[in-house]
Amino acid sequence: MTELRFHWGSALDSGQKKSAQKYQAELLDIDGAIEFAQDADALGVESLLMAQSYSLPDPLPIVGALVRETKRVKFILAYRPGLLSPTLFTQLVNTVSWMSDGRISLNIVAGISPAEQAYYGDFLPHDARYARSNEFLEILHRFWNGETPLTYSGEHYRLQDAQLGLGFKGGGRPEIYISGASGVAQETAVKYGDCWFRYGDTPEEIAKAAAPIVARGCRVGLRMQVLARETREEALADLEQVMSGADEEHKAFVGKFVAAADSQAVKNSLRLAEEAGHGWMSPVLWSGAVAYRGGPALCLVGSYQEVAAYLMEYKAAGVGEFIFSGWPARDEMRHFFTRVLPLVRELERGGRPSSELELSGSVEAHR
Repeated sequence: MTELRFHWGSALDSGQKKSAQKYQAELLDIDGAIEFAQDADALGVESLLMAQSYSLPDPLPIVGALVRETKRVKFILAYRPGLLSPTLFTQLVNTVSWMSDGRISLNIVAGISPAEQAYYGDFLPHDARYARSNEFLEILHRFWNGETPLTYSGEHYRLQDAQLGLGFKGGGRPEIYISGASGVAQETAVKYGDCWFRYGDTPEEIAKAAAPIVARGCRVGLRMQVLARETREEALADLEQVMSGADEEHKAFVGKFVAAADSQAVKNSLRLAEEAGHGWMSPVLWSGAVAYRGGPALCLVGSYQEVAAYLMEYKAAGVGEFIFSGWPARDEMRHFFTRVLPLVRELERGGRPSSELELSGSVEAHR
């Protein structure tokens, strides 16, 4: 049976200890980012997601720095079609592949907010952004399939006799992750991607969404948060701590941002949290940080055994991989990869982790 794959959000603010406060993104601590990536390397993290947002440093030059300071960990570069020409973008990715011995994957994101897209001079509506993404990805695939010179004429891109001297290291191409909850996002993932990534939900609801995607030969992954401790009581105590000092002004900002967004994924995540009263969606799935952090903050909370067992429910639902984050990021990454991951592997081998706790009972009993 194929093992679950686990990635982590590369926290440039990895020293931040709260989940209900605004990102501290005014400064770039590149030394801290290098140390975090080296920790991930040593822990056996498969990949670090390098997110893209107007509020964060651009991930591309940071990836170029981090690949030279690490040996094994891969980097999932998030990028939006429309910011760079597909020829230049392919050239940049190919270059990083040689700098890293192929340790780069792509997370293609069409954009979640018309307001943010306008910051970059992009005024296309939601579905048109995906149409452009499809053209972008078609061109990338044709480059990596060795088509040269490449001439292309589409609605959004036009190339004439495009050629690149440097191919992807080792031939082939990077893995491609496509994010989004809409039907057009799913179609893009199936046609041009290797994995459809979405925000979390209960395993029962994820199974409904994953089944048709998996049936068409595309993997399914979840972007979530995790907080796991030796006991459930410790996990709940630490959850209270990381949520203390909540920034209500930032919560209001997130609410306005979501209201103006045209992303189904973003809107759905806040809707799910509201329906759960910003509390427990299941005995292990907690939605209280979503109002402060958005969709990725839907959080698995519990003992190491509880979280491991719940991950197996997601696996049974068709999920193949996860990108996790946590607070503080470095501490939570260590908890997960040293304590939860071994239990997951034991369960995947058909064993039962010692002191396994049952997950039955009402949500109220696990508050």
